[in-house]
Amino acid sequence: MEPYQPLSRSIAGKVAIVTGAASGMGRATAHLFASEGAHVAVTDLDQAKCDAVVSEIAAAGYRGDARAWALDVSKPDVIKTVVEDIAPKFAGIDILVNNAGFAIPADIAEESYEDSWGPTLDVMLSAHQRMIRAALPYLRKAEHPRIVNIASTEGLGGTPGNSPYVAAKHGVIGLTRGLAVDLGREGITVNCVCPGPIRTGITDAISEEHKTIYAKRRVPLRRYAIPEEVAHITLSCVLPSASFLTGAVIPVDGGLTIKNA
Repeated sequence: MEPYQPLSRSIAGKVAIVTGAASGMGRATAHLFASEGAHVAVTDLDQAKCDAVVSEIAAAGYRGDARAWALDVSKPDVIKTVVEDIAPKFAGIDILVNNAGFAIPADIAEESYEDSWGPTLDVMLSAHQRMIRAALPYLRKAEHPRIVNIASTEGLGGTPGNSPYVAAKHGVIGLTRGLAVDLGREGITVNCVCPGPIRTGITDAISEEHKTIYAKRRVPLRRYAIPEEVAHITLSCVLPSASFLTGAVIPVDGGLTIKNA
């Protein structure tokens, strides 16, 4: 019998880029990674909001640290510039979390549909592959390279009036699976987390009454999650010990996608 082989569950000293990190799940992920001892690149559209998250992390006294970069992931040239600035400042990149996103309602019959389609696909699908391509030279040098794409339960189904978002999230799952195959030979894992009903900026407009009604009707755990619950699943995907997990699509939805009625 082979001896037991202990595997590391620590990301201390690892360098992680988190997009969309100024709020919601991205912010929670940045905090969690820093609390675990990682060096975190906090990126989002607004420099001041990124700086605020970095200040929160510094004030918390975590083992790890964070720095802020303004990043518009819809702009390929900006992605390349920012990633190439992050890597030398942190001496590499070990982890990439593609989290940036937003939601714009869209009716296929309306002229305004195109106004939603383009930006939605740019930010929540094309940007994922561009971030990965920009980070890839550095990930190839990492000891335990990890990529996590944040999709949604909308990538596993669909809701009315939301088809650009649904299409983008289905695409993220396909991208994850395709790149898991492509990059597996190099030991780079690529996994996908699919949050369900989460308390973030996207769901702030939904009243508490309607949140409660929806959760009791659709979610076996009968509630919305908080961003930190998603962040912990993301952390599990980037551990050195998660070395045989790739191409996985992980719903974090309180059981929503398994409930028939």
